[in-house]
Amino acid sequence: MPAARAPFSAVLLSVAALLSTSIPAAAAAYPDPGRVTGDVAVHDPSVVKRPDGSYLVAHTGDNLALKTSTDRIAFRNAGSVFPGGAPWTTAYTGGGRNLWAPDISYRNGQYYLYYAASTFGSNRSAIFLATSPSGNSGTWTHRGLVVESRSSDNFNAIDPNLIVDESGRWWLDFGSFWSGNKLIPLDPATGLRQGTAMTAISGRGGGAIEAPFIVKRGQYYYQYVSFDLCCRGAASTYRVMVGRATGVAGPYTDRGGVAMTAGGGTEVLAGHGSIHGPGHQAVLADNDGDLLVYHYYADNGAARLGINRLTYDAAGWPVVV
Repeated sequence: MPAARAPFSAVLLSVAALLSTSIPAAAAAYPDPGRVTGDVAVHDPSVVKRPDGSYLVAHTGDNLALKTSTDRIAFRNAGSVFPGGAPWTTAYTGGGRNLWAPDISYRNGQYYLYYAASTFGSNRSAIFLATSPSGNSGTWTHRGLVVESRSSDNFNAIDPNLIVDESGRWWLDFGSFWSGNKLIPLDPATGLRQGTAMTAISGRGGGAIEAPFIVKRGQYYYQYVSFDLCCRGAASTYRVMVGRATGVAGPYTDRGGVAMTAGGGTEVLAGHGSIHGPGHQAVLADNDGDLLVYHYYADNGAARLGINRLTYDAAGWPVVV
């Protein structure tokens, strides 16, 4: 997400959850991001591998920003999703053009992009869907509102992620602060919301948790989330956590058996050395294995693209290498 979007009271509530979650003493042993070059200034990245083998990154920015790479190392700017603007979002952004936290995927011969519109500290938010035959700037079609939240709601409709389960059912997980992260069913024919069901999948009692990303590996669905605070440059405390479940709707638990709806989470990556506040993670299956894609802050406070390989230990828990 591009900014810490919760009232101050919610930040205070996060302290109890933070204290209840163990932080490995070996955080300094986390690997640095892999080598990337070129246009690597990103926030809230999501990446898809295209049929031609190249990579397309979508991230937070004015009208949603795009970057491409042929080799996963050198990246270049590729314009914006909506170069002509996205007027349907302005009721949620206060007229601003900055759109947040896109989730990009390629299915059924087209690209799907779920993204959020909101303002700092507000849960008057919405998630929309766009599709494109090529993924290129200016080729995206607005498909409509997927889910919204109002100030009277106890959730925040930002940070979307599409997950298709092993039965072919479509789901959207999303959320930030408030009562935590949620899961809703989607209609595969349209990509839009199906029904009114909403399931809680992770939370910290109103505290700092957001950016859920669910991926199926083996017998488990893994839910990655970001704990603590982003968007403070080198002072950011974002860190990547994970839990797992045997069903897409949970219940998700961490390595110690603590429910993610009760503040549980096993740390996967945290700040170390000159890598500050890594988070808003995505997982991409590539030819050489799974990748963890995220943003972090450099010593000068600039947001940068981070990419690492993921392996799995003997108990099936992910490890960043």
